[in-house]
Amino acid sequence: MAGSRSERLLALLQALRSRRYPVTGDALARELDVSLRTLYRDIASLRAQGAAIEGEAGVGYLLRPGFLLPPMMFSQDEIEALVLGSRWVEKVSDPKLSTAASQALAKIAAVLPQSLSETIDETALIVGPRAVTEDTADIAALRSAIRAEKVLEIDYRDERDQVTTRVIWPIGLAYFERVRIVVAWCEMRQDFRHFRTDRIAALNETGRRYPRRRTVLLSEWRRQLPGA
Repeated sequence: MAGSRSERLLALLQALRSRRYPVTGDALARELDVSLRTLYRDIASLRAQGAAIEGEAGVGYLLRPGFLLPPMMFSQDEIEALVLGSRWVEKVSDPKLSTAASQALAKIAAVLPQSLSETIDETALIVGPRAVTEDTADIAALRSAIRAEKVLEIDYRDERDQVTTRVIWPIGLAYFERVRIVVAWCEMRQDFRHFRTDRIAALNETGRRYPRRRTVLLSEWRRQLPGA
């Protein structure tokens, strides 16, 4: 196959990840369009990097789950995508997530070969200014509650400036051009509702977990969307 050695190793790793059962070296070599000798050498390289590849020549190979390639395996296009995404997060997210994006990009840059690390500083992809409405909710606390599937009590101010207290199961946080929206199940309405984070006047944890899995709730919410 064409491409750099790093791209070849990544393709091999992806081919192994797609298998639940051992696959022979001959089958892998044909799929990747490399010689059997090159395949064996690449398997040895991945093992040296920590990949738990079980098996041997003539028997078949199987990758045990849990191994991640270091960022140096990214292609130039992938690096540009990561840079653009990280810089977007830096501009539009809460301070904690913004800092995390900056730190993650620095970690990637630290392990990249020089030829690729220069892409981070020299990329022509630019994130323009964003006029995001200032939040009154603690976005970091919202993200934490979503991850932990925690029930929240919020004081919510509607477009007429009237405040109501709601008990919600937050399942998602949507980032739009100017505002952020919490996707949640509202106990008062017994239905999914959307709450702007710049209208949440107060937010408190209830100490409860919501009784259904977030992934299930998200699937139900998506099915209710127009055009779903």
